[in-house]
Amino acid sequence: MSDYEKTGYLDSNFRIFHLLDSNMKEVGFHFHDFHKVLIFLKGNVSYQIEGRSYALRPNDIVFVPAGEVHRPILLDNSTYERIIIYISQDFLDQYRQDSADLSLCLHRAHDNHSHVLRVPAFESSHLGQIIRQLLQSFESDEYANELYHHILFLEFMIQLNRAALRDGIEYIPTSSPNQKILTVLNYLNEHLSDDINIEKLADTFYINRYYLMHTFKEETGYSIGNYLSTKRLLLARDLIASGVPITTACYECGFKNYSTFSRAYVKLFGHTPREQQLK
Repeated sequence: MSDYEKTGYLDSNFRIFHLLDSNMKEVGFHFHDFHKVLIFLKGNVSYQIEGRSYALRPNDIVFVPAGEVHRPILLDNSTYERIIIYISQDFLDQYRQDSADLSLCLHRAHDNHSHVLRVPAFESSHLGQIIRQLLQSFESDEYANELYHHILFLEFMIQLNRAALRDGIEYIPTSSPNQKILTVLNYLNEHLSDDINIEKLADTFYINRYYLMHTFKEETGYSIGNYLSTKRLLLARDLIASGVPITTACYECGFKNYSTFSRAYVKLFGHTPREQQLK
């Protein structure tokens, strides 16, 4: 059985949900192969994403890029209300221009070492107004409503990226992070093509190997081996989608054997690398 779970599905450019839960059961670590944006509205919740933990306030915007393991932690039985948006990478690529990249907000969060954006006066902001209009449009059956959804969603993404660039916004810091594990995570993501094993990691960071394995799993929900494999597969998928030959992507992403790579690829994505190339 896997140490983590891929959840949710996305068969369109985007999906949006307005959810309320009371007495919600504990949510395990999981990941998606699409991007997720969460707008926190109400509750007593912290959010864990890849070794970082965030104490959320109403209207905080949480960015979870594809492949990043995460989970909410409900600190009491109060109602947990949020808006969840799933976004495909294909959609972001479709609208990428030299002067405008709709995935900029994800890159800005990464550069600021934070997954959470706090926007002053969110409810009265243009961004807050657009998200309300977008939600209301899903309850309507007026003429050309599907096209209207699309237009509103594009405007939402534009306003979200403008907010990420605006002076006065705040990327909130993680609370009580395990700095050693964060350093290991950064190292792994920067060395995906390298030959990495537990002994090498333990020696590199002067950590007992058993402590490293236990703490890594506790902080991220992944075993180190599964974390590496998932990140390598996600990188390979992006390389193949960009036109890199499949075999080249396999070996550039740290896999030593093509058949092992192909089986793991099908297990994670539900289709072969060749089918990805033909999309």
